[in-house]
Amino acid sequence: MLAATLAAASGCGGLDQTRLLGSDTGGSLTTLGFGLPDEIAKTRVEEFRKTYPDVDLQVTEGAFDVQQFLSAVASGRPPDLVYLDREAIGSYAHRGALQPLTSCVERAGIRMGDYRDSAVEQVTVDDQVYGVPEFTILQVVLINDKAAADAGVRPADIDLSDWDGLAALGEKMTRRDGGKLSRLGFYPKIPDFYPMWVKAAGGQILSDDGRTVGLDSAPARDALAYAKSVYDKVGGYPTVKSFNDSWDFFGEKNEFATDQVGIMPMENWYLNVLAEVSPNAPITVRAFEDRQGNPISWAGGSAWAIPKGAKHADQACDFIATMTAADTWVAAAKVRAEARAAEKLPFTGLYTANKVADRRIFEEVYRPSGTKWVDDAVQVVLSLQDKAFATPPSPAGAEVKTEWQAAANRVLLDGDDPAAALGEAQPQAQAAIDRTNAEG
Repeated sequence: MLAATLAAASGCGGLDQTRLLGSDTGGSLTTLGFGLPDEIAKTRVEEFRKTYPDVDLQVTEGAFDVQQFLSAVASGRPPDLVYLDREAIGSYAHRGALQPLTSCVERAGIRMGDYRDSAVEQVTVDDQVYGVPEFTILQVVLINDKAAADAGVRPADIDLSDWDGLAALGEKMTRRDGGKLSRLGFYPKIPDFYPMWVKAAGGQILSDDGRTVGLDSAPARDALAYAKSVYDKVGGYPTVKSFNDSWDFFGEKNEFATDQVGIMPMENWYLNVLAEVSPNAPITVRAFEDRQGNPISWAGGSAWAIPKGAKHADQACDFIATMTAADTWVAAAKVRAEARAAEKLPFTGLYTANKVADRRIFEEVYRPSGTKWVDDAVQVVLSLQDKAFATPPSPAGAEVKTEWQAAANRVLLDGDDPAAALGEAQPQAQAAIDRTNAEG
């Protein structure tokens, strides 16, 4: 669809304002895929508006819409800015939907060397930068202290690298009430986190250059077969998913506060949710580990990019530089910390792709809350920032993801054999990359 639609038609530690906007200081600036849900977004947008009062910024709130974006590019009327998952950068850049930011980075003084390597790699295609990273999302492991105590173990002593041991411990932690699950002992969160489990087993879904698929590898088969075995012991994935869907995930009666889960990996942003709605829940946070016991995490996040044909590329560049500057991030962190203090809630920090911004946030703004699990969790996340891997940019990243998700669902929902399902997905995913390469 992407190809057909198109055929139809260094982080910033501070801003050098003298190098930014040129003579074209007026006009409208339109966005796609961004919103203003909280003080973090609003503070940074206001910083841009204060710095560039002559620019008419129009933030079109809502999630990134692939079809809307591709149609706009194909028609020659794209938005000036798109805010999208970094995993998508490779596909759109390869097909010419995004413009390289080489001149923008140089003119605006954006120091890509200030950004984390994993984030920069995701937005770099054929040695050219096509996006500037924003937040970074990492995976950690959350352990229910009560469930651990019931199973006779301390959270700190659980061997997260021992898959068989985790499965056995999950069985001990599992509880049923009238034959129905009341506590899921171990939730590996596959298919959601399948790439992280493949990495932990020593494999990769995509090669480092994003052009070779690894779904038929032993680590990929092992990870999917393992998830199926874990779910089968508690009634199968449909049973697990139904139980998971019943959780008050964002509320004060969440799965940790109400003892509904024992161990599960989760994105770091969820720590802020738990710190807000149930700060006294019995939780221990640890780093995910590979099978050799090394801490790892799967880094993701969003990025700003400028579509091909954007009419206000200079203003778009200035917006990106302002939104991702360390000074702007620190200002937003201060507003968030003040808001949390006013509500007597912990401030768990901000985690961006900009190393300079993060260092300043945790030196100048962050203070320990006094709630042990929250403060310990912050340190775990910080320790993982430079140990995380990222999905490499690929000419057909979206298609590859669709294939592995479909294979995982056939195994977990329909009972297909993992090796057979992945063996079927492998040539389909590889063909998508090869076809896109040929078209490019």
